[in-house]
Amino acid sequence: MLYFQNFMVTYPMKRTLLLNPPSFQDFDGGAGSRYQATREVISFWYPTWLCYPAGLISESKVVDAPPQNLTIDQVAAMAKNFDLAVLFTTNPSFPLDVATIQRLKEENPHLMAGLVGPQVSILPEESLAAAPQVDFVARREFDYTILELAQDRALPDILGLSYRRNGRIRHNEDRPYIEDLDALPFVVDIYHRDLKVEHYNIPYLRYPYVSIYTGRGCPHHCVYCLWPQTFTGRRYRVRSVANVAAEVRRALQLFPQTEEIFFDDDTFTANAQRAQELSRALAPLNCTWSATARVNTSYETLKAMKDGGLRLVVVGFETGDDQVLKNIKKGATLELGRRFMKWCRELGIQVHGTFMVGLPGETQESIKASMRFACELDPDTIQVSLATPYPGTEFYDYCRERGYLQDHELVQGMTGYQQCVVDYPALAAADIFQAVPRFYRRFYLRPQFMARVLKVMLRDPAERRRLLKEGREFFSFYFKRSQCTQEGAQTAASPSRG
Repeated sequence: MLYFQNFMVTYPMKRTLLLNPPSFQDFDGGAGSRYQATREVISFWYPTWLCYPAGLISESKVVDAPPQNLTIDQVAAMAKNFDLAVLFTTNPSFPLDVATIQRLKEENPHLMAGLVGPQVSILPEESLAAAPQVDFVARREFDYTILELAQDRALPDILGLSYRRNGRIRHNEDRPYIEDLDALPFVVDIYHRDLKVEHYNIPYLRYPYVSIYTGRGCPHHCVYCLWPQTFTGRRYRVRSVANVAAEVRRALQLFPQTEEIFFDDDTFTANAQRAQELSRALAPLNCTWSATARVNTSYETLKAMKDGGLRLVVVGFETGDDQVLKNIKKGATLELGRRFMKWCRELGIQVHGTFMVGLPGETQESIKASMRFACELDPDTIQVSLATPYPGTEFYDYCRERGYLQDHELVQGMTGYQQCVVDYPALAAADIFQAVPRFYRRFYLRPQFMARVLKVMLRDPAERRRLLKEGREFFSFYFKRSQCTQEGAQTAASPSRG
């Protein structure tokens, strides 16, 4: 029996597989991650988006293939146990995900299978046209769309659905964004039922961690950011403070081994008053937590968060060039970044700072300025990414209209290594690509940083083990990435035969 839209109705539920499909080795781009490429340090994010409909559907199971190292054949063997399969896809993994659906249907020809995620939300027509084995696409927030599919409702009546009917691709009206987020189930219950927390690791978070969303969407207008522009919208919709606190309590009960809760909202601090209220509600729980933030966060908000148990913030500094910040509509300045770091130091909040190279207006000099800025700020850790123009973003339109896109393949072949696909008149793609390892070396090989890390390692055995593991993975990644790049260049330079 299910109460739905204020009516008591009964539907037979389809047995539903919610699958984060097999992908590249160590691919960091699953159903919860914002980074769709093989990363420099192995990390696995929870398939949080898939866990919401799983909590709504009684006959459901979440399978997260990448952290379990499941192959397509191993996943396909499960197909006979289900009537409906929902796969989370990304731009780089789309061909492999379609191949996975093909294998699922070979094992179970009666299986109804479809795709969800930003990629197919923005390109539903193109996705279905390119993959005849895909039965449907659920656009944008798909929680209730998948529920109604599992209830076997008539396809034309399901909002947010694109599908085939009589040889034609049809698109139903968009489903409105969910306003009552408290009505959704706790994902931690699905984590406990279907997943193993020890499979999930992000280097800058304490292990093991548990990740949840306290809200959806982001009110800011960064031109490169995939999720608000294609999936969740540019308005921050939030769960009530009581609802979030209740799920945190539930997570601590289900997973007593948890070392940290991570609030993986696009921008946790977008609503300052609510961030402060939630921090006060978390304080009595005596748990360690981390969250996303922006450099314009007030001192009062940061202090309330620290008092509530905050350990670390993930913040996007992006660049050390004020004009580039304006070009990407970040709504930030270098001075705000400096002030933010100053306050975090005073309050004892650790900072994981993220930067990009290859943003609109980038030059060799602006890249050098970003390196100097990162060293000046001196956050605890950094992440440097290639600016990637995902379809559906302003950045993509900017590059396409000006002829700056040199390639539509965002990652290399089957390795999953991110490649630079933008080529500016004054800054070549190869130079942008090589800037990433230079940036990391400039920051991490400083005597100041190395001395700080050594001090931490001597003081804390757990941190010593974590940092040594991270260091090994980091240098291994860049060696393999360099080898693949050199092999690709040699292949391209070799004369063709035949």
